[in-house]
Parts: sequence; structure tokens; C-alpha cells
Amino acid sequence: MLDPARSYDLIGDVHGCANTLEHLLDVLGYRLQGGVWRHPRRQAVFLGDIIDRGPRIREALHIVHGMVEAGEAFCIMGNHEYNALGWHTRAPAGTGQTWVREHTPRHRRLFGATLEQFERHPDDWKAFVGWFYTLPLFVDAGRFRLVHACWDQALVDPLKAMFPNACVDEPFIQQSALPGSFAAQAFDRLLRGTDMRLPGGRTLTGGDGLTRAFFRTKFWEQDPQTYGDIVFQPDALPDEVASQRLSPDQKQALLCYGAHEPMLFVGHYWRDGHPAPLRPNLACLDYSAVLHGKLVAYRLDAETAIDPHKFVWVDVKRPELAP
Repeated sequence: MLDPARSYDLIGDVHGCANTLEHLLDVLGYRLQGGVWRHPRRQAVFLGDIIDRGPRIREALHIVHGMVEAGEAFCIMGNHEYNALGWHTRAPAGTGQTWVREHTPRHRRLFGATLEQFERHPDDWKAFVGWFYTLPLFVDAGRFRLVHACWDQALVDPLKAMFPNACVDEPFIQQSALPGSFAAQAFDRLLRGTDMRLPGGRTLTGGDGLTRAFFRTKFWEQDPQTYGDIVFQPDALPDEVASQRLSPDQKQALLCYGAHEPMLFVGHYWRDGHPAPLRPNLACLDYSAVLHGKLVAYRLDAETAIDPHKFVWVDVKRPELAP
């Protein structure tokens, strides 16, 4: 799907920050021509989560969709695009659900900004929902790989056999409503990453105001010993939890992306600070744009190890988030 010999600008989660996206494209050397942002030699690649939370979701989608349709960009699916498909897809009979993504207050809160901003543009939204089916769950270009949250070869291989272009269909979305199904596992792992239950029945309320019984974990740690060694999220664990040792069974269950695997680029994780590789073959490009953070790109050329000097970003100014 992507030529491994071409130069790309990989861009993290946009989340409706359309003004900042245009600023970043300008910094990267793209120019608005005929209503589409274009570069004479490079192609933009978006790592998913174009929608939700931000103030200009419709505008951001038009920018990305226009670039993709013109051959100036490529986009993979994020968990928020999957959630949008699930919101509009009927659940299979016998699940006890009406929709794959039930219309609960919690889900409506996460999806509300998108619904509100498209309220007067229903045909526009319907077209974009259809377009989400054309976004692949992952890209394996040989020298590098792209996925929104986590690469799990045990799931990628059967997905390739089922969907050679990694673009799923409506029945697969429906199957994801069945707990424990292959579809549910694939979406959860590739688009949300790995997690672990907090010990002792604890819960943790994050910076987004949601309370969870699980925390996000690293999927590349070689020899972790404690909970603190594997936590990978903006919200820190309580000290007494972070210092607690992992059991042998917990360590055995952890996924580990090998140090000698191809370069892998992900979004999803709401990082902060100075953009940098997690490892020579692994980088996260989500730096909390919609939380006044940074919209980050990586300028990928012919390298086989991630270069710390090739991250490019713009700070998200508060006017982006103003009403």
C-alpha cells in the first residue's frame, strides 16, 4: 500500500485540530493548491483519530480526506474512527446490545463533539462514515510498519488472510460486539493497545475525567519487574501500585515488540514533553494535540532506525480550542 522507498511525513492524532494541522503541513513544506495540501516530493500519512474531542472535526476530515483522494496522503484507522463505525452499526442478535458501540452517556460524551459538529451536515457525515471503511487497520511496508496503537503479529497475520488490504467490512464490525471474538480482539489490541487490570479492585480517574479499572501498558519492555516498569499513559499509577512486583504469569502474558523488528510508528497514547523515539525502532507520534499539546510528524526517508532529529511539531495554540 505504501512504497517503502518513498519519503513520507507521518502525522499523529489530529482530533479535530484543523488549524494546527494546516500549520504543521505548512511547516513541512506542503502548499494549498486547488483546495488540497500538496508537496512536490513527499506524501503525508495519518495514524488515525482524525475525529472527536477537537473544535474543527469536520474541517480536519475534509483536509485529510481531500489529500487522500488526491493521492497526497494516506490514512489508517484509529480507535475513534472504529467507534464511529460501531455507533452506526447494529449489533448482532443475541448480544443484548442494540449497537456495536452502545449509545450510552459515556460513549456519547466521547463522541459528542463529532455528532454536534455534523448535526447540520448529515450527508457529509454519512459520506465520511462510509470512507472510514477504506482506512486500513495497519500497514506493513517491510522496512517500516504503521498501526494506531499496538502491533501484534498473531493478529496481523490472520487479518491479512481475511482482508489483504487490511480494510474491514461491516460484518467484521458487527462481530466485534461479541466479547472474545477475533474481531473484538483485533480492534482492541491494534487500535487501543495492551492494558492490565489495576490490583486489588482499584480504579483510576484519568485526566480525561473517565474512571477505569485498567491502565495502558508498554508492549516492548524486555524484562519488566514492577507495574511501574510497564505503565504507558499520561496518568501515573499510585506509588504503592507502581512499586508492586509483577507475577511470573503477568510477565508471561505481556506482549513484546522485538528490538530487531522493523521500525514501528503508532499514535494513541497522549504523550507529552519533547518528541523522541521510545526505542530505535519504535516511536509514538501522539503528543496530546487536543489538550494544548503538540501535533507531531516524523519525516521518514530511507533510514532503518528512527532518527531523533527528524521529529517536527507545532504547538497547539489556545485559539485552536476556542469556541
